[in-house]
Amino acid sequence: MDEERVTKACGCPLLPLKSHIKGPAPVGDQDQTDIVDEAITFFRANVFFRNFDIKSSADKLLIYLTFYINVALKRLEGCRTLAEGTKAIINLGLENVPVPGESGFPFPGLFPLPQSQKEAELLRNYLKQIREETSGRLLSVAYRPNGTPNKWWLAFAKRKFMNIIVP
Repeated sequence: MDEERVTKACGCPLLPLKSHIKGPAPVGDQDQTDIVDEAITFFRANVFFRNFDIKSSADKLLIYLTFYINVALKRLEGCRTLAEGTKAIINLGLENVPVPGESGFPFPGLFPLPQSQKEAELLRNYLKQIREETSGRLLSVAYRPNGTPNKWWLAFAKRKFMNIIVP
């Protein structure tokens, strides 16, 4: 990732997404892997980490997304069908998205505090967009094509990521 050419809000890079969801993220190339693909692909390995060696700001976003996937799987844990899972994920998407400095933000100190209300809203909108995109893609791996839960994914709902208890 070229850190210099990427727009940031609170130190969080606004990376391109292969997304149809409206938001501040730049549109990514449909043929390339984006941060959401990477977070889902490596989730089952990353969830076992207790700490991370952060080499770039994209690593911070990956930590945030790994935690969000953990929260989403926890919500999907009791859902026996894709329809129930979709409803649970939609409800999760409707929740308030906290930014650094607000109560409920899972990693105080991971990102610097916003310098203005505009920067806070930019980050909030980006996180909302990336959470919605992650949720949609997560449903396609957490449930089989016939709509039944994929136990090899939902089993990871029981894991604590970085020793953080999921609400």
